[in-house]
Amino acid sequence: MDLRNTMTRDDPYRIRDFVPDFDAIAAEIAAQSRAIARRATMWSGSSYGAGPREKIDILLPPRLRSGAPLHMFVHGGYWRSGEKESYTCVAAPVLAAGGVAAIVEYDLMPGTRLGAIVDQVRRAARWLVSQARGLGADPARFTVSGHSAGAHLASYLAATAPDEAAPLALPPVRGLLLLSGIYDLSGIPGSFLKDEARMRPDEAGAWSPLASRQHEGPHRVLALGADETPPFHDQATALHRLLAADGQPAELLVRPGLNHMNVVLDLADPAQPLGRRLAALTEAAPAG
Repeated sequence: MDLRNTMTRDDPYRIRDFVPDFDAIAAEIAAQSRAIARRATMWSGSSYGAGPREKIDILLPPRLRSGAPLHMFVHGGYWRSGEKESYTCVAAPVLAAGGVAAIVEYDLMPGTRLGAIVDQVRRAARWLVSQARGLGADPARFTVSGHSAGAHLASYLAATAPDEAAPLALPPVRGLLLLSGIYDLSGIPGSFLKDEARMRPDEAGAWSPLASRQHEGPHRVLALGADETPPFHDQATALHRLLAADGQPAELLVRPGLNHMNVVLDLADPAQPLGRRLAALTEAAPAG
């Protein structure tokens, strides 16, 4: 079903309105996350900062080899909700590829402003890379993925906002898999999130990836489900065109039959296309 041609609802960002089994999918993501947390070797709640939510869960593959690739996942939740424990399942393709996986948590809006959250994710990445060798991983084989708002935040590991001073101390990211991301935030302040995230128009303008300088270096995979609402299609296409025009390596991957929620299950399954793509991105990061 192509929702781009059939939607009549007012707010394309209110995903629950377009995914009838929203709660069932969320419950399945959480259940798969609990299952992998039970069976994997996992260090829970490592601190990358002093804040109570500045934590990372780290999972090791069954047969860890020195110089393993290192991957970090950033969860979504429209910047105002989400817990790292609910997305541990995304580690499965990384572990299958022999990589070390990390799931990051960060503060939430409206209590924390968007620029501070971007900074947290950057600090988390820098901390993780600094710990790589102690984990048995190669800091030069660092890749990142994120879903929804997490894809937006992950993008700023290789981007500079218009008003930021440069150069920034960003970690060396070899690859980014940005799933169902939001790259133009101008519609967020007036959306249903206005009373939940309370994003200001100036924040939306300051932190829109389509208005930011995209750094050279990482291979970017812009992925989404075919049944996503129009802004997600339009913005992924626009960012892909922007990167292509700049001569940067990027691919646009649209998964038939998937929506904004069940794309996460596809990403978390090493046997499914998005899971295979995540494993390949992890493995392909060259050794330092």
